[in-house]
Amino acid sequence: MTHLFGIPIQAFLGQLLLGLINGAFYAVLSLGLAIIFGLLNIINFTHGAQYMLGAFAAWMGLSYLGVNYWVALFLAPLAVGAIGVLMERTLLRHLYHLDHLYGLLLTFGLALVLEGLFRQMYGISGLSYPVPKILQGGTNLGFMYLPHYRAWVVVASLTVCFATWYVVERTKLGAYLRAGTERPELLQAFGVNVPLLITITYGYGVALAAFAGVLAAPIYQVTPIMGSNLIIVVFAVVVIGGLGSILGSIVTGIGLGLVEGLTKVFYPEASSIVVFVIMAIVLIIRPAGLFGREK
Repeated sequence: MTHLFGIPIQAFLGQLLLGLINGAFYAVLSLGLAIIFGLLNIINFTHGAQYMLGAFAAWMGLSYLGVNYWVALFLAPLAVGAIGVLMERTLLRHLYHLDHLYGLLLTFGLALVLEGLFRQMYGISGLSYPVPKILQGGTNLGFMYLPHYRAWVVVASLTVCFATWYVVERTKLGAYLRAGTERPELLQAFGVNVPLLITITYGYGVALAAFAGVLAAPIYQVTPIMGSNLIIVVFAVVVIGGLGSILGSIVTGIGLGLVEGLTKVFYPEASSIVVFVIMAIVLIIRPAGLFGREK
């Protein structure tokens, strides 16, 4: 069979793969947003800029210091996560008990500052980052050609997502994190350093964005606006999955990436708005999101 639903099967599966890759990025980025909002009650609009910082950290490490991809995949999230920790300690900490709008405005302003700095230094033209040698090329599956690096992106993203879900939902540390948002004074009475726990949580959420940025660098052009182009869609994913829902972010991110890919096959004109149409429908039917808890 060379056609599926009247479409060449190679084109169909190619778009499905592209949708899965986009869904993997949506899942990692929305997971970071969900962790930060669900556990810290902050709408982190700097997330797209932190994704961009991860990609630039990998590119600068290779260009100026000769740091290879595999080292950058570990060091870039650490470095950007450390910047996030500094932001949390100096700025965000003062907003936890205020309305969500204050955190959104502050993080939006920080995102504009970071994007402006990198625009000033590197312009808006894209910078290329090479695929690591071990992941170059692809495998001919007969019905389609599977690039090795894109397969790696999907596997790495899903591994990190479900490992994070397991830690938050199934371990003692995750129980501390959830208790720290619901009853921080009780947790502190048991000797747990709640402010440190919150700082580490924010740093990890930021590191997830940077991790996605490193994964994206060999696929997309490294540019100061790469985060702002993606963050609106990622926010829509988080809203659809349910604000603060870890599992909702993962499942919805992957699912919407696939829906977006299939829309490009059957109705290309709607591919750029399909996520927002789904968001509007979900908000009408279930305002808390697909996996969110109704209050």
